[in-house]
Amino acid sequence: MGTKWNIGMTSLLLLLAFVAQVSADTYFDVTQYGAMADGKTDISKALLAAWKEACADPAGGSVLIPAGTYALGQTIIQGPCKAPINLIVQGTLKAPIDTRSFKPDAGWVAFQYIDQFTLSGNGVFDGQGTTLWGKKCAQSSYCSDLPINLRFSFVTNSMVRDVTTKDSKQFHVNVLGCKNLVFNHFTVSAPAESLNTDGIHIGRSSSINITNTHIKTGDDCISIGDGSEQISINDVTCGPGHGISIGSLGKYPNEAPVVGIRVKGATLTNTMNGIRVKTWPASPQGVASDLHFEDVIMNNVGNPILIDQEYCPYNQCKLQIPSRVKISDVSFKNIRGTSSSQLAVKLVCSNGVPCENVQLTDINLKFNGATPTTLCKNVKPVLGGVQEPKTCAA
Repeated sequence: MGTKWNIGMTSLLLLLAFVAQVSADTYFDVTQYGAMADGKTDISKALLAAWKEACADPAGGSVLIPAGTYALGQTIIQGPCKAPINLIVQGTLKAPIDTRSFKPDAGWVAFQYIDQFTLSGNGVFDGQGTTLWGKKCAQSSYCSDLPINLRFSFVTNSMVRDVTTKDSKQFHVNVLGCKNLVFNHFTVSAPAESLNTDGIHIGRSSSINITNTHIKTGDDCISIGDGSEQISINDVTCGPGHGISIGSLGKYPNEAPVVGIRVKGATLTNTMNGIRVKTWPASPQGVASDLHFEDVIMNNVGNPILIDQEYCPYNQCKLQIPSRVKISDVSFKNIRGTSSSQLAVKLVCSNGVPCENVQLTDINLKFNGATPTTLCKNVKPVLGGVQEPKTCAA
């Protein structure tokens, strides 16, 4: 376990080194390509023109969006580029409120097929989702095709730091097919009533490091989907939101394994859930293993420790058919604070493929002056150190 942790830290140091290397390169200021900071004129053409020149520069370069407020339409920023490249956003970018003309599944701002890329600058990506959360659509009960603020697809050896995503219409960040991508000093900002606005969703990616990040949103602060491997989450604050989740898994056939997830030093405040693993009943076969949660503080959190293999949010599941996602090698260590639900530890595993090697060490959770409770099904947890509450009548 220590070796894998060091690999994550080494990747972060290497990325910081390459960031320093490209920071002194040529600047491509979007205002020199026609961008106006009037909050009304779409700067997407200017941004793409600046990116095109910087991307083609064999010496590398930095695209700069200076301080100010800019309107930005749907934009796809892509490589490969000839050298390491930066996008420095110092201003506030505002998404269109009406996105009916957007290409489906492309998001608002998409970064794809880029290597050695840094997004930074203390700027804000404002999705302006406040007027659209929960809006009804003609074809469905909810507008599931609303754009994601930031999409990272097949981005490698890269970093996102000192950037804020605000009020996305749907997920704030989606990470797909990426490798060696770091989020550092990253901020997600949205109120609790923002629907379906996961902070950072990761799928089919490896060696993703989220550190020193602050997330306030209306859904999962961080959600980890199938095919995620070696994900490190360090020193993250979460709340409001639905907690830090692995899954839901098992909804679709041929999902890739989830392996090597580590959450350390997180603080959750007033969240609906804490740290959880969730799989659908009646699922195809799947695997979730090597999952570790350590040094997590809970402040008035519902369901602080949760494995739920009967996840059924709409009550339309075949609960009599067990999940076939195998969960193994899971540890919860030094989890402490207060629970907003009396049931503080819930380990509900599949009766078809029971959980294996689930460890709880030094658990100290309180509930409003009363005695919190625990529930275990189809699991025999290995217990160590303090157990408050007494996990499954330990």
